[in-house]
This record gives sequence, C-alpha cells and structure tokens, in this order.
Amino acid sequence: MKKSLFLGAVTVAGLAATAGAAATLDDVKARGTLNCGVATGVPGFAAPNASGEWEGFDVAVCRAVAAAVLGDPTAVEFVPTTGKTRFTALASGEIDMLARNTTWTFSRDVDLKFTFVGVNYYDGQGFMVPKELGVSSAKELDGATVCIQTGTTTELNLADFFRVNNMSYEPVPIETNAEAQQQYLAGACDVYTTDASGLAATRSTFENATDHVILPEIISKEPLGPLVRHGDSEWGDVVRWSLNAMIAAEEYGVTSANVGEMSMEAGDNPEVNRLLGTEGNLGEMLGLEGDWAKKIIESVGNYGEVFAGTIGESTPIGLSRGLNAQWTEGGLLYAPPFR
Repeated sequence: MKKSLFLGAVTVAGLAATAGAAATLDDVKARGTLNCGVATGVPGFAAPNASGEWEGFDVAVCRAVAAAVLGDPTAVEFVPTTGKTRFTALASGEIDMLARNTTWTFSRDVDLKFTFVGVNYYDGQGFMVPKELGVSSAKELDGATVCIQTGTTTELNLADFFRVNNMSYEPVPIETNAEAQQQYLAGACDVYTTDASGLAATRSTFENATDHVILPEIISKEPLGPLVRHGDSEWGDVVRWSLNAMIAAEEYGVTSANVGEMSMEAGDNPEVNRLLGTEGNLGEMLGLEGDWAKKIIESVGNYGEVFAGTIGESTPIGLSRGLNAQWTEGGLLYAPPFR
C-alpha cells in the first residue's frame, strides 16, 4: 500500500512539473476561458443552482480570476473534482487552477509540486451526529462508524484523533459530499466528519436540520485556498493577487456598489488608488489591464460581500466570520500591501 501511494505521488509530481512549464496566463487568454476545478457540490461553496450555473464562495474565486484576466467573470469552465481526482486534474493541465475545499499542507505544496496562493477560508475538522445518538462530545465516539471522504487530510486527521484518544472506529469510505450525505442520512454511519464549514453546508440541506448536531471539538487546522502548479510563477501571481484584491477591497471599503465611482479618479488613499489602477502600473506587472482589480470587485464583489452572500449568517449555511474576519476585526484575513 505504501508503495502504491508513493508511486501515485511521484506520478502527480511528474505531471505537475511537465504541465507547470507552460505559460498558463497566455493559454487562458488565447482560449478565452478559464478552466477551474471545483468540488462536486458543496452548498454555499461550489454547487450548480437550479439553472445549472455554478455559484458559491469558492466559485467566486474562479470568477474573480476570469474577470481579472478576461474581463468576464462568466468566462469559466467549471470542472467538478473529488478528493481523489483534484490533484491529477491540476497536474495534468486539465484545469488551470483548483478552487475548492483543499487544505494547504507541506506535502501538497512540496512533494506534489503545487503552489497554494493564499487562504480564502480558515477552517477546522469537526463531527456531525444525529441528535438522537445522545452524544455531546467527539470523545464519546468510541466504536462509532464514521463516513469519511477518501484521499483527504480529513481521513488522516480522523485516524490521529482516535489514536490519541485511545478510541476505535469503523470507517465508511465515500468520495463526494453528496454520497456522504446520502450514506449518513440512510444510517450507514453514526458520524460524518469533514471541515466544519462543510458540515454546516451539508446540514443546511437536510429536511430536519435541527435533528443533527455539530459537536464542539475542532480537531485540526484546515487552511483552505486556491492552488496552481509549480513552475509558472506568473500565473500563480495572477491567482494570488486576484484573491488579495478581494480581501484588500473589503478592508478599504471598496464594494461592488461604489467601485465605479471610486475608480473614476484618484482619491485620498494611495493604496486604493494602486488597487484600482488610478495610480501606478500594478496591472502591467501582472500582464493584465490596469483596471483588473476593478473588474473583480464590480463583478464579483469584495471578500466580505462574497462571504455574506454565499455562506454568511443570513444564508442557509449560517457561518459567522470567526477566524475569517479582517485582521482589523480580530480575524486572520490580511492582504499584503498593493505597492
């Protein structure tokens, strides 16, 4: 088993080294479409709506990059990926970037030859159980059957948690969130474990959501963010600063409603001026138009707008900002200077 896992990693790494040598920015411009890998369907984060159009928190990152590069947030081909297929899809060049619930780890960054360009959601792994199970803590789950997505850090964290707490469990392997939901509701497992945000998203779709409890323990650090292949730093810069533009815009009060007015002429804040292209040449440095960030904000919104509209407290997902608040509000969200 160890040998096959090692060979799989080597294969992905090799694909990454080959595909990463290409100038992805030029390819995307020539194609006129961004190929963006997303989850197979996580409500609030990445899922097709009733009209078949992809929407959600992670989807917004794809649209932001398309707006910056192509001037059109709809110029995206969304490619659903699972925990098993996501890295091969990126390494092989099937997709230009991956924007889904993927945790930034040492081995994925270094061994699999990917570059995480930032964190768009700080998360942690949790547990959900039926209320009728009568469990109030994850430390009461000895002997439980657990629905777990294969090929994920979640799978490894689960094993660590039960070993440290001297408990046993029976894994019920699943590949997608939809399959996990089906198995969990059918009683095939006592517990469903994944990132806490994913649990909230899944529970929001239940007919009787209040019959299910998310336990208080968070057992891991899960910094989730978009990633690209090693070997193409220029493309990595584009994706990184597209995300940073959304984060910085919220900090400086630039919204989809006022960005047009604020970009008409240079204002009093030099950082905002550079962000919106009324001062300096940051767009040129990226190989983009001077108003690349303006296009992101006016079409997708700033980070806070996206959060509130897709997964925030007024949505069925109902997540509070928590660690994902701006640094000025006690959170971890922080964009490097635009200068």
